[in-house]
Amino acid sequence: MPRRKQARRTSVRDIQAILRLTHEQGLSVREVSERLKISKTTVSTYLLRAREAGLACWPLPPGHDEATLERLLFGRAGRPPQDLSEPDFALIARELKRKGVTLTLLWQEYRAAHPDGYGYTWFCEHFAAFERRTSATFRNRHAAGAVMQTDYAGQTVPVMDPATGAIYPAQIFVAVLGASNLTFAFASSSQKLPDWIEGQVRALAFFGGVTRAIVCDNLKAGVVKALWFEPTLNATFAAMAEHYDTTILPTRSRKPRDKGKVEGPVLIVERWILARLRNRSFFSIAELNAAIAELLEDLNNRPMRHVGQSRRELFEEIERAALKPLPAAPFEYAEWKSAKVHPDYHVEVDKTFYSVPHRLIGRTVEVRLTHRVVEIFHDHQRVASHVRRSQRSGHVTVNEHMPKAHQRYANTTPASLISRAAGIGPNAAILVERMMRDRPHPEQGYRSAMGILSLAPRYGPERLNAACERALLINAIAYSSVTAILKAGLDRASSPEPAKPTPQHANIRGSNYYQ
Repeated sequence: MPRRKQARRTSVRDIQAILRLTHEQGLSVREVSERLKISKTTVSTYLLRAREAGLACWPLPPGHDEATLERLLFGRAGRPPQDLSEPDFALIARELKRKGVTLTLLWQEYRAAHPDGYGYTWFCEHFAAFERRTSATFRNRHAAGAVMQTDYAGQTVPVMDPATGAIYPAQIFVAVLGASNLTFAFASSSQKLPDWIEGQVRALAFFGGVTRAIVCDNLKAGVVKALWFEPTLNATFAAMAEHYDTTILPTRSRKPRDKGKVEGPVLIVERWILARLRNRSFFSIAELNAAIAELLEDLNNRPMRHVGQSRRELFEEIERAALKPLPAAPFEYAEWKSAKVHPDYHVEVDKTFYSVPHRLIGRTVEVRLTHRVVEIFHDHQRVASHVRRSQRSGHVTVNEHMPKAHQRYANTTPASLISRAAGIGPNAAILVERMMRDRPHPEQGYRSAMGILSLAPRYGPERLNAACERALLINAIAYSSVTAILKAGLDRASSPEPAKPTPQHANIRGSNYYQ
């Protein structure tokens, strides 16, 4: 790549040439620019300065040598000897973090207090030099309340399980606010999604408010696709951002400067907190977090060397009021899964089947799974909600989700059918019980039993009970037999000779089967 040619510095002789070519030869700004190889903006600027100094002529009045011309044109630039008070650049750096505050506004306020103070160019140059001399926390200025940056420290802390004696490394989550550098640290057992989400939630609660954006690392648990322009977030991570009304901005891979604000605090946490805990033994995450919280309070209350204030003081001064309020309730961790609706209008979630409206059979739905609730969504609309079962088996069904033909048998049991038949009469109850007892599975007698019950409105309970008695006497345990008896009026005839009772053998279930 060719090296860019450095621009030539304009001298006082160049300014004299500009005045001569303009006022003696009458050349235009463009022609002067082409003749002297100087930009048109520079030519126009020097001509304006000359007019303001009363030198719009050529030749110049006697006595206007190069030193006099430079003093007349640039006399207001640089540091005036009348006022030697330097601005408080540390205060200016803090004020720049406030929303809407610019360096021009701060210079105007400075000149209002010091009319003979520094010019704007000198002011900007020396402020930039001040930023270069101070720590890295001032290099990338963030407006108050604009950003929270999060990351995991590279260093871990060993924690021993007192029950087994096994030692596992605790991960250290670090978060920092962009304007005040207020820092938060939290230990977790892993960097998986639940711990990652918990770290974000605890950090926002620690700060007492929400920033407009959260800049985080491209953690695999939280970022599905780490694209710079259109990153794809994990559904749970995205739901957390929506709950707190903030924006997630993942950094680029292997670009630590994208989250440079948190890189410094990570190092500080490792040196100021973790190094002090290196000789201590911890037997639980809670015990480790208690020790971290104690040292973290000391870290945030300690004055920063180049700022003259502590992180906590700076936070209270410029950033607390800029944070958005926390929602009424903290975010509840939930996992999101996709599932296909089975032909029996249920979806399988964690080895348990939950019902959805039967019209969704064959469709793909989204399942939100919390510790207490299973919510099912289709086209961003919630279509079902169930209390999550603690046991990983069985079906959870809502009657309204069934087709009408299935609702007829919903919640039907042998006991409920016998109870309904007993309301008609004792013979009807015995017949219904026999319909289910004499079959390999009681469910096979449901339809016949419900058919018997459906005859009561047409023939009345008394006739139906009498027909059931006659069917029992002739051992005709079938819906068709009872119907034939009623149609023929045999329920009103004298009772026939009783049929021989059904012999007892191993294939006949007793009444204890239905208890």
